[in-house]
Amino acid sequence: MYIDLLTKIKNAQAVKKESIKVPYSGNDEIILGILKKNGFIESFEKKGRSLKKIFSINLKYENGVGAISGINVFSKPSRHLYLGYKEIRLVRGGYGISVVSTSKGVMTGKEARKAKLGGELFFEIY
Repeated sequence: MYIDLLTKIKNAQAVKKESIKVPYSGNDEIILGILKKNGFIESFEKKGRSLKKIFSINLKYENGVGAISGINVFSKPSRHLYLGYKEIRLVRGGYGISVVSTSKGVMTGKEARKAKLGGELFFEIY
């Protein structure tokens, strides 16, 4: 689940780790692609096969400070938050991103608003 992935990344950055390993998940691969594209992680790669697949994630630091300073999780298994495209707002004045699951796939809030697609708001990261 993406919540566990985000927590592991944030905690690893807090103790200044260079890289971490997390179990493979298809949804996590999409989330990691979005984080890499927006500069929150350095890189990631899938290793292993069948049941022993893992992600090796290289964390990003800027002047010794982690690229991720905060995460707000909105949708959880017990609660789902759905927004129309007009309700999707900028995160921290454009310095962060929101991740939304739409009918066209998982994308950033900015991409969803541009495509006029609403959906389930997963989290904001800044």
